[in-house]
Amino acid sequence: MRIAAAQTIVTPDIGANGEAIRATIVAAAAAGARLVHFCEGALSGYAKAQIGRPDDWARFDWQRQEAELRAIGALCGALRLFAVVGGAHRLAAPAPPHNSLYVFSDQGRLLTRYDKRYLSSSELGGWYTPGAEAITFDVDGYRLGCAICIEAQFPEVFAEYERSAVDAVLFSSYGTPGRFDTALRAHAGLNCLWISAATPAQTVPDRAPAGIVGPDGKWAVRCLPSNAAGFAEVLLDRQDPAYDIALNKARPWRRLAREGAIYRERLSDDPRSRRRDEF
Repeated sequence: MRIAAAQTIVTPDIGANGEAIRATIVAAAAAGARLVHFCEGALSGYAKAQIGRPDDWARFDWQRQEAELRAIGALCGALRLFAVVGGAHRLAAPAPPHNSLYVFSDQGRLLTRYDKRYLSSSELGGWYTPGAEAITFDVDGYRLGCAICIEAQFPEVFAEYERSAVDAVLFSSYGTPGRFDTALRAHAGLNCLWISAATPAQTVPDRAPAGIVGPDGKWAVRCLPSNAAGFAEVLLDRQDPAYDIALNKARPWRRLAREGAIYRERLSDDPRSRRRDEF
């Protein structure tokens, strides 16, 4: 199952953002992708970058964003492609919106939505409302999960998805600094899953470009390190010999190790095993 991680230009203009997203969807479909995902705030803009102050949410054009989301969904249905699009999600006043990823099916309908759960201190200062749960969805027999930005610094997010039998995590951020680059490779390698990282084009080359990490913890593909819009795509294949150790040996063994039964049944009842004060 082929997926694509996009890097598009994000502006304060919701309409322009929608056009950029749809153009990338068309190009990804032509390349054979079944799913393409976009960065944090790809449609709405992101806090401090395109949304200048928390008070600006009161003037945000929610109707325009909904129209763009509907147009994106219609295109997904026409091209038979899944898309995951970053955008704000309105809540009843005075609560600020969720920082979300909208998941569209290849039938053009909104399949589900992921709301960022781990917010930074500044995001909690009127910018966003935290989400409450992880989400998963299936495409062609592959299970996918979602994460956003600072969640790269929380190993439990990726461990939870591994326990949920996720094959790949779609990670969307407003820029990928070096520490995220390192963390994503570590999470992919430790949990033996793919991680697809989408980012805004304008944050590259100061930060890392969009790309996809394999279950071995190595970048399988990346966009060029320029601020040009584009996408990186790769085939998810559980039978790929390059990932045989990661997927068919390391991942099932680590699950058994984490459960602990393989160790408990071999514990020693020798008293010397419990002594800590002798050689």
